Amino acid sequence: MKSILIKLKGHPHVQKGTAYTILFAMGFCHLLNDMIQSVIPAMYPVLKDNFGFTFAQIGIITLVFQLTSSVFQPFVGQYADRRPQPYSLSAGMCFTLTGLLLLAFASNFFLILLAVAIIGCGSSVFHPEASRVAQIASGGRKSLAQSIFQVGGNGGSAIGPLLAALIIIPYGQHAVGWFSIAALLASAILVRVGYWYKLTLSQTGMSHRAQQTTSCNLSKKAIRNALIILVIMLFSKYFFISCMTSYFTFFLIEKFGITVQQSQLCLFAFLAALAIGTLLGGFLGDRYGRKYVILFSILGAAPFTLVLPYLNLFWTLVIAVIIGFIIASAFSAILVYATDLKPDKVGMISGIFFGLMFGLGGIGSAFFGWLADETSIEFIFKVSTLLPLLGIIAGFLPNIKPSNR
Repeated sequence: MKSILIKLKGHPHVQKGTAYTILFAMGFCHLLNDMIQSVIPAMYPVLKDNFGFTFAQIGIITLVFQLTSSVFQPFVGQYADRRPQPYSLSAGMCFTLTGLLLLAFASNFFLILLAVAIIGCGSSVFHPEASRVAQIASGGRKSLAQSIFQVGGNGGSAIGPLLAALIIIPYGQHAVGWFSIAALLASAILVRVGYWYKLTLSQTGMSHRAQQTTSCNLSKKAIRNALIILVIMLFSKYFFISCMTSYFTFFLIEKFGITVQQSQLCLFAFLAALAIGTLLGGFLGDRYGRKYVILFSILGAAPFTLVLPYLNLFWTLVIAVIIGFIIASAFSAILVYATDLKPDKVGMISGIFFGLMFGLGGIGSAFFGWLADETSIEFIFKVSTLLPLLGIIAGFLPNIKPSNR
């Protein structure tokens, strides 16, 4: 496979192999995008104090954000499969910029919902086409490429709460506006990536009819069953992670009496472990097979999640980091496995799975917010830690062996 490597300020040329320049640029933009998105749950304690929101209202904010981040993604991906839009990446970041500025000055619940919905729309535009660019730039090392892209997102998700603790907690809601600088930077970089993408499409003739030369050797029924298993894996992973990202800070504050800033630093440690685990999953997926990475990632986290609600502060943090490290390796393997099942529909499949990732996370956050109001924060952690046990069904995934079309 030929990839056109172009430095962000250089002249385009053609070279075989993996386009690391583009992959790291996409990973960095993914970091900025998800850093901005992770600020939303990180500022929940501020919003709760400022407006007196209930846990259910916090869950609704997450639900609106995650649903707008997910509903449009399959449609964007399906359209891009037929008509790639190289500069849509930069346009999506402009949506994020608009939503950020509105969130900084939102004065009521409705405006906050509108702001997070606009930020979510930006994410819907960004992720499917960005995942396609990562696979085009992979040079055949798809799990590694997806992991580089994904680890940027996880790194951004980890940095967001840390920056929230340093900027938003001390200076208040208006300080969210400073994150618009990150959106502007990402938009500028994505214009250059879009130029590379446009050149790649024109110089290699990669129309939607000629992007894939391989097909999956499984029957339609086997492909459908495998996709169902992958969706269940996403459910178990992101329902659990939504509980951690939305309510881990409240859990630590309530159980151990630590400050809001201290709880944000603890959340940062968990999210940083997610970032490191994602990169490891890419290396292992290309080397040992994506099925086994999925099985290890989900089910392997179960023994640690089961003991999490019953530990002291020190061991809670240690086990949370271990869980993040293990469970994070699954998504890249799941997404690449799914696109291997449907290699001619990379954009649509990426949109569906990124959409499910956000959508399930939003539903999970709303559900656990409601359950916390009805019971307690400690109770929802006892319930959520059972979810990784569903990872056992990953053992029924077939081994994929591509065949020439």
